[in-house]
Amino acid sequence: MGFLRPHADRIYALLRIMTGFMFMFHGMQKLFGMFGGVPPGAPAFIIYGAGGIELICGVLVLIGLFTGPAAFLASGTMAAAFFMGHVIPAKGNILPIVNQGELAALYCFVFLYLSAHGSGIWSVDAARQGTKRATVSA
Repeated sequence: MGFLRPHADRIYALLRIMTGFMFMFHGMQKLFGMFGGVPPGAPAFIIYGAGGIELICGVLVLIGLFTGPAAFLASGTMAAAFFMGHVIPAKGNILPIVNQGELAALYCFVFLYLSAHGSGIWSVDAARQGTKRATVSA
């Protein structure tokens, strides 16, 4: 769609901001019991480990500070969540539509893209560098 090409940087920034914003809420849900909390009996490493990563990485991605490393850590966390929380309980079924792991798989790949692309415009990294666009250097 050529008509959106002039807005690609802004659309990418919105993707980064909204992804971080929504991911942060998953951490708040686990750590603080907000938005319905987590089911009783959830293991501590899920509540504190995954919840901490979701909250901290979500905030970092949201504001665009150290987006590459934060998104890479979040991507790995979501890959682990997909396999441990969806594939294994579904007796090895790797199809996200069957094992209900669509959200974890989608987060995994969106964060992988964000980690490769960098912070972009409207980010703390861009402001710190004094440039229009903060990207990952090769």
